[in-house]
Amino acid sequence: MALKKDKAKKRTKNAAPKAALTTVVVMRLYIAAGAPNSVKAVANLAAICKKHLEDGFKLEVIDVLEFPLRALADGILVTPSLAKIAPSPGAKIVGDLSDRSSVLNALGIKG
Repeated sequence: MALKKDKAKKRTKNAAPKAALTTVVVMRLYIAAGAPNSVKAVANLAAICKKHLEDGFKLEVIDVLEFPLRALADGILVTPSLAKIAPSPGAKIVGDLSDRSSVLNALGIKG
């Protein structure tokens, strides 16, 4: 009988709803496809997102060679550039994103 009671206790522990809410970080990465720094920026951001954000992010990658007017409308003059859109406050960081502490700080993530 003790075995049955233990199983019942385990079920109630596992059945409890999780109350944790995740904040989704919304970003735009402006690149010049094929450019060495843009390739590095994509790889560095992918590693940062995998390690620190898991599934808690939304990323839009914009190739300024394909969409130059979009980049100009968004105020982007240099690639690669990362713009944090949400949550507030927004932030921008320029470069290949190899300085992880600066990127984490700009994204509001404690590293």
